[in-house]
Amino acid sequence: MLCATMKSFVFTVLTALVCPAWLAVAAPDAVTEPPVLSAAATQALPQLDQAAAPVAQGFTIFLIGDSTMANKPLIPANPERGWGQMLGIYFQAGVRVENHALNGRSSKSFRDEGHWATVRSRIKPGDWVIIQFGHNDEKEQDPTRYTTPGGTFNANLARYVAETRALGAFPLLATPVARRKFDVQGQPVNTHGDYVKAVREVAAAEKVPLLDLNQQSMDLLQRMGPEPSKRLYIYVSPGEYGALPKGRQDDTHFCTFGASRMCDLAVAEIQAKVPELAVFLNTRH
Repeated sequence: MLCATMKSFVFTVLTALVCPAWLAVAAPDAVTEPPVLSAAATQALPQLDQAAAPVAQGFTIFLIGDSTMANKPLIPANPERGWGQMLGIYFQAGVRVENHALNGRSSKSFRDEGHWATVRSRIKPGDWVIIQFGHNDEKEQDPTRYTTPGGTFNANLARYVAETRALGAFPLLATPVARRKFDVQGQPVNTHGDYVKAVREVAAAEKVPLLDLNQQSMDLLQRMGPEPSKRLYIYVSPGEYGALPKGRQDDTHFCTFGASRMCDLAVAEIQAKVPELAVFLNTRH
């Protein structure tokens, strides 16, 4: 008969052979759940950013603007994307992109509805804010959104710039991206009129880097031409998406490919004009 000590040794060896450590099941109190942001914290975040862990080190790029920049739902399948939805993947780890742009907002309504107050409460020194308005400031029949280029539109942009700087962050102004419209000669038409000029004026007066997305997207439309440029926007056949049973033809908002190309243009502008931010781009192969 084996002595008690030998029995204990054999049992230990057999247990290790039959039930190795990698098969062991942790006790219930050893199971850890993934961290979840509190309800109060998630309410301040854009929908697609609620699951993202906050950056302990590094900085945040905040986006404020309209539907052409905004996050769009992914499920159920949806053909529309905003260019700001793509921006985060262009940057290295430690750079957080928080997209607060919203459908239908102007430089006036974004503030009046309290969205800018939410962004301001989250800005830290060293963060960046990209400001892109114009599409909805043009809505002359809607006093809740309409602003005048050379007047209230300029004043609103300058105020966003000043308040961003007061928080120790860095503002960037972006001209509104182009709608798909061509004249009879096949040349792209600027549908934003003096609003583009106004953004350029404020950028120059306030000495803010300008991401001239209007010029860059107009140039892209010209290179592509009237028919091929439909690939940038939402041209959906009937029945292609359950959410759009009748299809859709939209020359303002972008499909996934178009949003990606607009984001390419924004990043190229950052590389050309904002070297202190461009150093954080994920340019490694």
